[in-house]
Amino acid sequence: MKKTLLFSGLLLFVGTACSPLTDKEKTDATVNQETIKEHIYYLASDEMKGRDTGSPEILIAADYIADQLKAYGAKPVPGADGYFQSVPLRKKSPAASATLDFSGKNFELGTNLLVLEGQSEKVEGEIVFLNYALAADYDDKDVEGKIVFAKIGDGEATDTRQILQFSRQKYQLALENGAAGIVEFYNLPTSFEQVGARFRSTSLSIDPDGDEGRIIPQLWLKDADNSTQKFMMTRSIKRANIEIKGMINELTKDKNVLAMIEGTDPELKDEFIMFSAHYDHVGIGRPDETGDSIYNGTRDNAIGTVTVLSAAENIGKYPMRRSALFVLYTGEEKGLIGSRWMADNPIIPLNEIVFCWNSDNAGYNDTTISTVVGLERFTVVPQLIKDANTAYGLTAIDDPAGEQGLFDRSDNVSFARKGIPAPTYSLGFRSFDGDVTKYYHKAGDNPETVDYDYLFKFFSSYVLASRLIGNADETPFWIESDKYYEIGKALYGKD
Repeated sequence: MKKTLLFSGLLLFVGTACSPLTDKEKTDATVNQETIKEHIYYLASDEMKGRDTGSPEILIAADYIADQLKAYGAKPVPGADGYFQSVPLRKKSPAASATLDFSGKNFELGTNLLVLEGQSEKVEGEIVFLNYALAADYDDKDVEGKIVFAKIGDGEATDTRQILQFSRQKYQLALENGAAGIVEFYNLPTSFEQVGARFRSTSLSIDPDGDEGRIIPQLWLKDADNSTQKFMMTRSIKRANIEIKGMINELTKDKNVLAMIEGTDPELKDEFIMFSAHYDHVGIGRPDETGDSIYNGTRDNAIGTVTVLSAAENIGKYPMRRSALFVLYTGEEKGLIGSRWMADNPIIPLNEIVFCWNSDNAGYNDTTISTVVGLERFTVVPQLIKDANTAYGLTAIDDPAGEQGLFDRSDNVSFARKGIPAPTYSLGFRSFDGDVTKYYHKAGDNPETVDYDYLFKFFSSYVLASRLIGNADETPFWIESDKYYEIGKALYGKD
């Protein structure tokens, strides 16, 4: 009798030990409140100085994230530079001073001169006047090593944005034709001083040519009554000199961080679920009433970054049927720069990425919910996300603040525009006010100001939803009425 009971007990133990864990049990096995807290406190610390794009601190954050992904067993993506994808960002600071002189006339920055493009240098060269310096004006003209002078715009445009577009075209044409610089005579109705405000702050822009690209000075010369232009046209002026001081124009070392874990299903592993968030914030800004000037970015978006790390830790231990791609972007706060670069320069073919599970936040004002921007725009996933939230005592709701246009303001839209289903998982808010706006892009968004009991539920529901989506029999897609439905059909070759 004792042997029978012992044998029965052994069978029960073996049966229990061998039964596979559920996705919720796998979630519970890895999501840990203290780990969440440690990651957030590190990424949103004062030492990170707000993780501004182009700063030394964002590079430290990138290395930290890559180290975590590696520790969780995520592998480099073939074609990437280890755990990174370089983003060719050019950082341009305004000139401290600049001068232009020719034929005894002298012009100075701020008084009658603006620097649109360039770097600290001296340029001296022969003058060539090219009317508007548009493509046709270069026919049969030799501008190699010379300074091009031209009228502003095209003779018709008066809108400042159009004028700037023409100026960018002119800069590129001057560059391509070997000019040493380009100067435009400014005589538009908008005041020179008002226009000049555009060029008094540091800017970031994508530069695909990187270090191979040449930089030449581009100036606007104030000439409201066209007198300077007439002087040049009626004199035999041969040469001009340009000098710019204090202007930095260089590539940053910004990068997206990425890694992957292969799926377990022989067929579904060719489909990737992409887990994404941006890890940059806005850096150092105007001090608040306490004198704090570091915008720590706990909610936006250290929390989003750590949700992706939590998914990576879990999937590293318990791979899904589908493959997982983890991507953390730079430059979201500067115009979705990192995600746009990756969407336009994908390391994994876009038609292999079947779902972009983005995480971004402004803040929260309801700890009983998670807010999923775009929740009901897709097949399959809405119920899976709702079930995952229910499992941890939360309710998943769709975006309640449609007037904010949030779907089109985060990195998810970079991939939605390509046809990839891409919602954004956010902390719970019922309206874009109250405790959301209290911390959004504010110096007070510090790690100690968030509810970690709520975050544990929020992170757990994100990880469980991730597993349910990654293991589902059906692949998510746009609902037929969505504006991205046809683009998605084209991407994936659906009939």
